[in-house]
Amino acid sequence: MRAIAYREPGSIERPDALSDLELSRPVPSGRDLLVAVEAVSVNPVDAKVRAAAGPFDGRSERILGWDAAGVVQAIGPDVTRFEVGDPIFYAGDISRDGSNAEYQLVDERIVGHRPRSIGAADAAALPLTAITAWETLFDRLRVADQPAGGTRAILIIGGAGGVGSAAIQIARAKTDLTVIATASRLETQAWTQELGAHHVLDHSRPLAPQIAALDLGAPAFVFSTTHTDRHLADIADLIAPQGRFALIDDPETLDIVAFKRKAVSVHWELMFTRSLFDTPDIGEQGRLLDAVAELVDAGRIRTTATETLSPINAANLIEAHRRIESGTTRGKIVLTGWGANPT
Repeated sequence: MRAIAYREPGSIERPDALSDLELSRPVPSGRDLLVAVEAVSVNPVDAKVRAAAGPFDGRSERILGWDAAGVVQAIGPDVTRFEVGDPIFYAGDISRDGSNAEYQLVDERIVGHRPRSIGAADAAALPLTAITAWETLFDRLRVADQPAGGTRAILIIGGAGGVGSAAIQIARAKTDLTVIATASRLETQAWTQELGAHHVLDHSRPLAPQIAALDLGAPAFVFSTTHTDRHLADIADLIAPQGRFALIDDPETLDIVAFKRKAVSVHWELMFTRSLFDTPDIGEQGRLLDAVAELVDAGRIRTTATETLSPINAANLIEAHRRIESGTTRGKIVLTGWGANPT
């Protein structure tokens, strides 16, 4: 099978940053699905792993990719939720080979039935960001349970990125929260408004005064998707007493002493935790992806794919990684199709 991988971590500018390879097709066992991959999307985690982490389990190469849409090609003996031929979408498991290959093994418990109303490319843009946003909102921040203080509002920092774009939509579709998002450019501000944000702030300027100017009261919830270290003092200032704060990025340090006075709870979200540790609730990811698919088919959530490259190969993935590392992407970059088989 064709796959795109690397042998040593490093810069995307290295000549061998990502390479086209021919590898053996994997065989499913246990609860694994063998998926014929039709489309993938690229996330910041792809670039972070490629830059810093080598192959594992004694392998000579590492296959990235934590977003995919495809069709079930074969199933392991313990599979109960899917059959051969089912169209699916999923984000996968960071401790296994990723989706940048013609065929991939993935545990059925973290897989969703693909939305019927959109194609593979649009579906591939959704899983990782939707899982991250959903888990942050409902499992970490517990937005259904209002804290004792603050107005029923959420500030989403980085609203135009992949996770922010998903969080805005899920919050609007599944909660009664006032959604305040941040974006710094005209095109990204327009994007967040299109997705349903009630208010859009400019995160290139101090956030606390902008929140105060809205005259809504202090938000009970804050979700930071990027540059948390730059905004931490502002977040501590603007969040409600007894509020809840969640983040997903990786600041070198995170000094949360300023949150003590307000008794703010701090939550870190990693959507790979359930699969990394095979937690008892691992199946929640498959169920929430099914719920996302229902929202898509009902017209309440739309894909966040903004650009499609074709085919899936090293050259196009290198270009996508470069754009992701620029920090200026809007929505998601998707790659689709494998092109003609080389002869």
